[in-house]
Amino acid sequence: MKITRIETFLVPPRWLFCRIETDEGVVGWGEPVVEGRAEVVRAAVDVLAEYLIGRDPLRIQDHWQVLSKGGFYRGGPVLSSAVAGIDQALWDIAGKTYGAPVHALLGGPVRDRVRVYAWVGGDEPARLAEEVTAQVEAGFTAVKMNAAGRTSPLATAAETAAVVERVAAVRDVLGPGRDVAIDMHGRFGPAGARRVLHAIEALHPLFVEEPLLPEQGHLLPALTAATSVPIATGERLYGRAEFLPALTAGIAVAQPDPSHAGGISEVHRIGSLADTFGVQLAPHCPLGPIALAAGLQIAFATPNFLIQEQSRGIHYNKDADLLSYVVDTEPYRFDAGHARRTDRPGLGITVDENAVRAANRSGHAWRNPVWRHDDGSFAEW
Repeated sequence: MKITRIETFLVPPRWLFCRIETDEGVVGWGEPVVEGRAEVVRAAVDVLAEYLIGRDPLRIQDHWQVLSKGGFYRGGPVLSSAVAGIDQALWDIAGKTYGAPVHALLGGPVRDRVRVYAWVGGDEPARLAEEVTAQVEAGFTAVKMNAAGRTSPLATAAETAAVVERVAAVRDVLGPGRDVAIDMHGRFGPAGARRVLHAIEALHPLFVEEPLLPEQGHLLPALTAATSVPIATGERLYGRAEFLPALTAGIAVAQPDPSHAGGISEVHRIGSLADTFGVQLAPHCPLGPIALAAGLQIAFATPNFLIQEQSRGIHYNKDADLLSYVVDTEPYRFDAGHARRTDRPGLGITVDENAVRAANRSGHAWRNPVWRHDDGSFAEW
């Protein structure tokens, strides 16, 4: 079997899909994207495709080595995301060829269902309470929220108090038997993060995500030592080598993204590395249906898996949603806040190719906003 064609599709709201076709008619799908830079990743996929055309798609690990390391300059979000989407598609082809789900090819399932969480806002407490109530009624046992929007370089007393108020409002709805995770997006700065973590300890978050920017990883050991709150990070780390310092720093949850961190191959390896540090895996995924399918396959085969992010109803999804480009929505049906394991081959989904091609005709040019502080200086988004 040989790879004969590799195509990419820009589809709303902000995604990039990849389709790999073989001479035996087996087709695999992946989701290679950097949100806000999808066109750049598309160009990277085109360059990598030059190597893959005419080669055996089942040599997944060899292709991963060449695509990731075959160029003198390596790494970074664009290359790693391009490799990630291709890698997902190759695993999809392998599963369809062997008649097995990807999790079986990764060594077999270790669980029958995967816990997922729902996104809620991070704005006014009254609105948050309504949103969380709706998710609880839908069966979810965990939600994630933004800690705050634009934040001062050193969080003020009012900004810190507002975070506590919002998290407390969510905890009141959830009670002690459900979980809330909090995303700080690196917006608070190291000192502000310490203050906020101390202030919310009693509210028992499942984890706090990205309290520091990824380039401040050298400050992680002091931060993790200063709090009992489980620290999570990793959506902006792209391989095992970048995760190692975070793991040694004492994080509790690793969050590699299957569409950013080298695909199924590398995220599965990151999970194994994290396990040696007693760290749980919670794949990052505010993206589309293919990325989520990849994350779920990893989760079914990873012993130290914690919880899976998913984007149904997330605030980014204005022009399309998680189910807009799939024929069968059953793999995305969540019972009591869990996705059920199936034995469908490959990634376990059927992409609606007609819908994808139609959406690609208009495409998208999604960009994240650029924030500024009141004095006009740049603010972290």
